[in-house]
Amino acid sequence: MPVKAALSEDEYLRTSFPGADREFRDGEILERSMPGYGHSKAAMNLGGFFWRLKTVLPVFVAPELRLKLGPGRYRIPDVSVFWPDEPSQSVPDRAPLIAIEVLSPDDSFSEVAAKLAEYWNWGVRHVWLADPDARALYTFDGALRQVDRFDVSELGLTIGPPGIFD
Repeated sequence: MPVKAALSEDEYLRTSFPGADREFRDGEILERSMPGYGHSKAAMNLGGFFWRLKTVLPVFVAPELRLKLGPGRYRIPDVSVFWPDEPSQSVPDRAPLIAIEVLSPDDSFSEVAAKLAEYWNWGVRHVWLADPDARALYTFDGALRQVDRFDVSELGLTIGPPGIFD
């Protein structure tokens, strides 16, 4: 839920928020849902999948990382995966290869879909949504589509529900 900010963009970047970090869009602070166990487990499994690959592939995984999508626009994917170069900035302003969101029970599906569109329009090649309650996977490539598994063609990788939800 957007809250009109009394913070400048610089103040936002220096602020630590209680609970889940906040996003920032055009002068508004955007609260994020507090995750439950299913959300946390799926995010950890996805991050861990890529973390284990870093010994054989130049992938750099970051959970809950602030990303600068443009002036006054900061989003925080549940998991970001960079390839082939590691980000050099504390708050990267270049798109990761993969941006992953995990649905929480109190998330608005339409708000999450709009966030996925922002990632896609920014240049993220693989935009994923995992729904732990429904054990469903979605990709966004201009439209939201339910899929059986996530594929990363650049890396020759696939991960499906058992690797994410179990």
